[in-house]
Amino acid sequence: MIQFGTGGWRAFIGDEFTKANVQLVAQALSNIMIDEGVTKNGFVIGFDRRFLSDKASRWFAEVLAANGVDVSYIGKYVPTPIVMFQAKEMNADYSACITASHNPADYNGIKVFIKGGRDADEIITAKIEQQIANLSADDVKTIDFEEAIEQKLIEQINPMNDFVDSIVDFIDIDAIKKANLRVLIDPMFGVAKNALQTVLISGRCDVDVINDSENPAFGGMMPSPSAATLYRLKHLVATQGYDIGIGTDGDADRLGIIDETGRFIHPNEVLILLYYYLLKYKGWKGSVVRNIATSHILDKIAADHGEKSFEVPVGFKHISSQMEADDSLIGGESSGGLTIRGHIKGKDGVFASSLLVEMISVTGKKLSEMLDEIYGRYGFAYTAEGDCTFKASKKPEIHNRIYVEKALPDFGYDIEKVSYADGLKVYFKNGGWALARFSGTEPLLRLFSEMEDQPQAEAIVNQMRTFFLEQ
Repeated sequence: MIQFGTGGWRAFIGDEFTKANVQLVAQALSNIMIDEGVTKNGFVIGFDRRFLSDKASRWFAEVLAANGVDVSYIGKYVPTPIVMFQAKEMNADYSACITASHNPADYNGIKVFIKGGRDADEIITAKIEQQIANLSADDVKTIDFEEAIEQKLIEQINPMNDFVDSIVDFIDIDAIKKANLRVLIDPMFGVAKNALQTVLISGRCDVDVINDSENPAFGGMMPSPSAATLYRLKHLVATQGYDIGIGTDGDADRLGIIDETGRFIHPNEVLILLYYYLLKYKGWKGSVVRNIATSHILDKIAADHGEKSFEVPVGFKHISSQMEADDSLIGGESSGGLTIRGHIKGKDGVFASSLLVEMISVTGKKLSEMLDEIYGRYGFAYTAEGDCTFKASKKPEIHNRIYVEKALPDFGYDIEKVSYADGLKVYFKNGGWALARFSGTEPLLRLFSEMEDQPQAEAIVNQMRTFFLEQ
């Protein structure tokens, strides 16, 4: 069964991620587009550097073209945000990128986007799954890729320059030029280098890059920017005098930041920095949208500036929908994805990184100094996280304990309320919180807690791990 989670369809290569299944997804989307009468409105396809991504993108395009869909095919690996950008520019009803984002190297997948380049919502993904359930291999139409090019059913495009120009036009490039910053980029063997380096060089930054070669195994690490995976970036930034280190995940829609001291800046803090900067230093207005696993300090910043903060379930489609509903200024999640009003309606690590460089340039303050300013004003909070694997046979038992028995550990803190809207979230009266939810893309139970300091937050995560998985 092909199922879409919070970040698209992702599957183990050679098991579920096969040519036949990629074609089934493409045929399902083709059927939907035919039913909606939008086959001539264009469909953008892109792919990342993962094993089979380039071939799978062709398999996907061949099916669409055979079904009469006008295909715009990006013929070189690109960040996922470029696919979303091009879909927005073309006003395409649907688009897709072949990627498994930050998943292990053994995985690949497909992210599907809807009108305006937004992440597909549950309505669309349910339609795709329903179509697939009623399809067989005999129902799949396909045409040779080169033949489709000759028949002008597939047009090869390269929107890289337009994407880069859109970011350069958005940020304060003149302020960046005057700052003379040194920047170190770690694309984690993914696709961010060309776009991000071009933006920063346009700002006359001194840019160096590590972990840039094509490596389908991602150097033996998860292509997910974290304190553990960016250890080389941390060391080099601290010892070689860089102003900022920028890490991006496999398809460049998420980021991880290292400050000038070599400290990993948690994605929560990245959101806090940018929202505070846009409100206080640029004088912009607007609410913030965060998911349930993201720092509540954003709520304090919003309230201090007379703005609202919205909490939504995990999945960027929920963030982009709420942003559109309230014309919000910024939206993001604790896993490292964010976007700003006026840019694309999805995560973009290239754009977010560029805006952080602008922030340093405009304020004249180092990242550590900006964080000290924010914590001095709103108080400090630490977010602890823990991903717990389990055997498939254990999931019903864990699910029952959380959702049916509704059992809770004895946290030792007064509880204000408990929510099961997306996992289990416990709100404490002291402003802290705890969260346990099943991953939508991997066989994991994700645990989070935000408290006044690190020991408290980590103790709560450990409590949940023991209570839900080890009893």
